[in-house]
Amino acid sequence: MPVLFTSESVSEGHPDKICDAVSDAILDLHLHNDAAARCAVEALATTGRIVIAGETKSAALPSAEEIEETVRRTIRRIGYEQQDFDWRTIVVENYLHTQSADISRGVDRKGAGDQGIMFGYAKNEKGFECCYMPLAIKLAHQILENISIARRQNKIPGIGPDAKSQVTVRYQDGQASGIAKIVVSTQHNPRLTLPEVREIIKKYIKESLPAGWMPPDKDILINPTGRFVIGGPAGDTGLTGRKIIVDTYGGYAPHGGGAFSGKDPTKVDRSAAYMMRYLAKNVVAAGLAEECLLQVSYAIGVADPLSFYINTRGSAVVDEQKILRLLREMADLTPCGIIKHLKLNRPVYEPTAAYGHFGRTPLPSGTFSWEQLSLAEELKNAF
Repeated sequence: MPVLFTSESVSEGHPDKICDAVSDAILDLHLHNDAAARCAVEALATTGRIVIAGETKSAALPSAEEIEETVRRTIRRIGYEQQDFDWRTIVVENYLHTQSADISRGVDRKGAGDQGIMFGYAKNEKGFECCYMPLAIKLAHQILENISIARRQNKIPGIGPDAKSQVTVRYQDGQASGIAKIVVSTQHNPRLTLPEVREIIKKYIKESLPAGWMPPDKDILINPTGRFVIGGPAGDTGLTGRKIIVDTYGGYAPHGGGAFSGKDPTKVDRSAAYMMRYLAKNVVAAGLAEECLLQVSYAIGVADPLSFYINTRGSAVVDEQKILRLLREMADLTPCGIIKHLKLNRPVYEPTAAYGHFGRTPLPSGTFSWEQLSLAEELKNAF
């Protein structure tokens, strides 16, 4: 009997994703000035206004003017020049302050910047092995990213930056066999009719799917309310860190609970989640298992992890615990070790704010370094 699984994505112009991008842009600004900078930056977006708050520590703190310019540049890049939310006219309120001395003390002695649990996951979807991601979330991201690229290139005038997608994948005997349903809601110019929006968006849905996987029209819902003109922060308030399942595995694998955006890599809820993805992906790429789930936990101020766990869901071709022991030998899981291995103390974070932190292509800048397969051969040879 077929099994259905659904994941959703949201575009870079979604109010929450605006806040993620602003938080990560401010983090990158700090790291550009000082590779040892510490940040935990939150943003709120509402009609005509962005509010920034959080804690920072740096030997070269950016000025208030630099921070405001960074906020405006980020919103301009996303594409907001709308009456109630325009990068040129929004009010930017800045409430950043110095990192707590109690937190700083723990990090100064090379400990984790927070307690928590972090997960990493990778899977071979038959026929889609290249990204080692669950298929529903990968396709949901791809649809919105393709629409965004076309919008930025002025190929689809009248389509706004705020959008959401949802993809339901059909599984037969554990293998993805087709798409059952697709939902896309996209902001649009009031002059565009629903049939016009539908025809525009269907083109980019089809381009995003494997050949022959386009579902029939009745299973494609586009702007199901019939109209989506008021979008972005003028229609809904945004907050940093409110789309953590979109950021990771679309609900197909666990998430530890901590958000990523705006946090420097001493915050293990970001850096350790990246490391767990890196290790899980390399395990699968090495052919040691068809899927791999890893969990790690930390205490604030303590360098070494408290626990390290593996579950290959019965797909491992070698002993799971031997894989775990080998990973522990090969990878330094202290915060400093993770930062060094993945080179995370660089301004590489703003591109992660939309379309997922995982399943992406490593960039020359160092962004998505955790997607590299640099351990796969060594893991394979160890067995």
